[in-house]
Amino acid sequence: MFQQLITSMVSLIDNFMVSGLGDVSMAAVNISNQLTFISIVIINVICGAGGIYLAQYKGAHNFEGMKNSFRFKALFGQIAALLYFCLCWSIPEKMVGMMIMGNAAKAELVAAGVSYLRISSFAIFPMALSMAIGSSFRETGTPKIPLIVSAAATMVNTAGNWLLIYGNMGAPALGVRGAAAATVLARFIEAAVFLIYANRSRPDFYAGLTTILRINKKLVREIFIRSMMMFLSEISWISSETIMIALYNGRGGAETVAGMAAGNTIANIFYLLFGGIWTVSAVVVGGALGAGKLDEARVKARWIQSGSVIGGIGIAVIGAGAAALLVPLVFSNLTAHARSISLGIIFVILVYMPLWCLLNAQFAISRSGGDAATGMYADVSVNTLLFVPGAFLLAFLTALGPVAMFAILKTSDIAKYFVARHFFNKERWVRNLTAA
Repeated sequence: MFQQLITSMVSLIDNFMVSGLGDVSMAAVNISNQLTFISIVIINVICGAGGIYLAQYKGAHNFEGMKNSFRFKALFGQIAALLYFCLCWSIPEKMVGMMIMGNAAKAELVAAGVSYLRISSFAIFPMALSMAIGSSFRETGTPKIPLIVSAAATMVNTAGNWLLIYGNMGAPALGVRGAAAATVLARFIEAAVFLIYANRSRPDFYAGLTTILRINKKLVREIFIRSMMMFLSEISWISSETIMIALYNGRGGAETVAGMAAGNTIANIFYLLFGGIWTVSAVVVGGALGAGKLDEARVKARWIQSGSVIGGIGIAVIGAGAAALLVPLVFSNLTAHARSISLGIIFVILVYMPLWCLLNAQFAISRSGGDAATGMYADVSVNTLLFVPGAFLLAFLTALGPVAMFAILKTSDIAKYFVARHFFNKERWVRNLTAA
């Protein structure tokens, strides 16, 4: 959670620096980052699917199984990165334009967004490798290493932004292209440090990249079967979110995009609780399941669910006060309208935090036991039947602003909770995947 906090704070600093260039530049950078986020979600699915087995193999003390799980993450993460990179260089205008259909400043946003996207796309390769190594450290109960490495990388990113966006200390003033270059530099340094440390310390899960193709084909098939359900769940979620963002980005000009982006940047600090829920579920519940302690896993699952709701309430209370101070301070260079939108979206997000924390706990616990179906059923059904149709109805039949659209559409997560609870209570996740 502390690692994610550092990353979120640096993202906040990045946005603070870019916001000095105006609404258009900030909006363009965040549109591009939303596209990158889609690729990160896919790589996260790959790491998460491999991580289910890695955590359970650790509980069973099966070191070769741990290595094969890591190979899966590293290999298929790079394949996903390559596909995204090719899209960024073949159809970047279409990708950025898709996110701002109907926006009054579309031409300016596309030009700036493509400039940023093409450079920043080089970061996806080291990012995928860092995610594979860092998530494996966390799943084996060693979160300090990725915390230190990511903290160092974010310092490089911040320094690079300071130098390259505005041209400090004699560096060229590159604007949004400077922000992209700083991101690429930081990600390559992060991956290099991870590789050097892993090669020297040789953790139980680590298999050298020269052996990446020596992967157990049977395990690959098993992981793919489970990851397909995870993939459907995550793609359903990210697709619906992307559709919603594209629709509300059309409600105005650059100030709408910049305001929503600024609000979500601050909200990412609150979302750190989600990462903690997923990691602790994989380590605590997954480890117990892998060791064959099924009743213990049930008890710990109840603890995690209760703690997630309490944590969500705490974040909502603290976050409301923090947001009221941060938005005017950090985003003073944005227009008043953009700042107003930022505060509105943050307050709506905080209202939903307890519910979202509980949903994340249900999904994370289910996946720790290999049950990816619970998340898939909840996400696909609700997003397909309620969320996406609702987004189009609100966009074309009402004149609601982006904040009101977001608030109304997210009521669908109440239905998602009941669907998830139904399948969670069947306890299909209470199983030892390493027993066979």
